[in-house]
Amino acid sequence: MKRLLIHVEGQTEEGFVNGVLAEALNRAGYLSVSARILGSARPRSGRGGARGWVSVLREIIRHLRGDRGCVVATLVDYYGMPHGGQRAWPGRAEAPTKPLTQRAAFVVRAIFQRIASEMGPRFDRRRFVPGVLMHEFEALLFSDCAALADVLGRSDLGARFQAIRDQFETPEQIDDAPTSAPSKRIRAIVPEYHKTVDGIVAAERIGLETIRAACPHFNHWLTRVERAPGLVSAGPQVE
Repeated sequence: MKRLLIHVEGQTEEGFVNGVLAEALNRAGYLSVSARILGSARPRSGRGGARGWVSVLREIIRHLRGDRGCVVATLVDYYGMPHGGQRAWPGRAEAPTKPLTQRAAFVVRAIFQRIASEMGPRFDRRRFVPGVLMHEFEALLFSDCAALADVLGRSDLGARFQAIRDQFETPEQIDDAPTSAPSKRIRAIVPEYHKTVDGIVAAERIGLETIRAACPHFNHWLTRVERAPGLVSAGPQVE
C-alpha cells in the first residue's frame, strides 16, 4: 500500500481529487490520497493557476525525495500552462505544432523526462505519473451535458451544451482559445457558473466511469495512477 500525492493547479482540481478520485484510488490500493496545490496558491490568494516550471520542479523533486514511500502525480490544465520564457513548462511551447490528439501526451513525456533526469539513474520512475488535462478541467464536464445542465439548475440548456460537445470527437478536444475554452463556453451559457463549487458537484453527478469513457487521455492517466501501487508498469507510457 502506498501514499499518493497529486500536485494540482487550483482548488477545482483539488476538490476533484478529494471528492471524486480519492475513493476510486483508495480502492486501487492506495493507503492515502491527497491533493496539493502547487506553490500553496490557495493560502496566498484563494486561486490556483499554473505556476512557473522552476518552482514546480523544485516542489515535485522535494516530495519524491522526501517520501520514498509515495507515488507523486500531477493534474494540471494544458490551457494556461506557461509556455514562454523562464516560466515555461517542458514541451508546452512545442506542443501546438503536434496533432491535437498528441499535444497533452507530448507535454507529459517532456515533464516526465525532466523529473527523471533531475532524480538521477537510481530513481524508480514508476513513482511519478504526470498528468495534463486537455484542455482544462471543464472539458470533463461535457462528458454528460444533461447532468451538467441539471447541476447548474438549467436542465433546459442541456441541448446547448450537447451542441458544443457534438462538434468534437471527444470533450478533451474542445479548444483552448481565450473565448472558447471549455470554462468560457459554460459561462457563456450560464454566467453564474462557479467552478470550485458547480464544477465539482457536476463531476460527482456525472460520475467517474462516464468521464473515463468519454475522455481517453484522462482515462489513460488515471489507469496508470491506479496501477502504480503495485509497480506493475514503467515509464510514462502515453497514447
